[in-house]
Amino acid sequence: MPTAIFLKSAASPADFPADTGREVAFVGRSNSGKSTAVNAVTGARKLARVSKTPGRTQLLNFFSFGEDRRLVDLPGYGFARVAADVQERWEKTLEAYLSSRESLAGLVVTMDIRRGMTRLDEQLLRWLESRRELPIAVLLTKADKLSREAGIAQERSLGAALGPAVKVVRFSAVKGEGIDAAKVWLEARLSGA
Repeated sequence: MPTAIFLKSAASPADFPADTGREVAFVGRSNSGKSTAVNAVTGARKLARVSKTPGRTQLLNFFSFGEDRRLVDLPGYGFARVAADVQERWEKTLEAYLSSRESLAGLVVTMDIRRGMTRLDEQLLRWLESRRELPIAVLLTKADKLSREAGIAQERSLGAALGPAVKVVRFSAVKGEGIDAAKVWLEARLSGA
């Protein structure tokens, strides 16, 4: 996979890059390990800003993998410590992005394996049913925080709940678990395979 480089940040749809080519977006509940997953999958330690404070990613951050291939780090949803008007702006921008972006070729949803699928994750996935053609992968992040057996059980349970159309991967940036599977999935979406 080529090296990703920062392209631009966007606060609203008017700021998005041209809607051409293919892109994969990462989305997840605040503090689910989304930015850490972006860094692990791209092999760039500091590509996406990582913080223990929920809500650090406040803009849509676009990264380029070369001509017309992008990765997008979306703001987290949920308990981010930001003002209500900022949260509302994020929601409107995310909705506009997810519902109308023609170049969106795949979506990676990060879920903390210890928490499983939350009500907000369920809402997102239900809302995405209108884009049935959109491939979705779920990265069960922070897998190193559970025993191997508990992690496998969580992965199987969520896989059964979501069905075969959604790729579910146990993921740990600390231990390197699931990174290769996520890279293969990402590359397939970006290349149109």
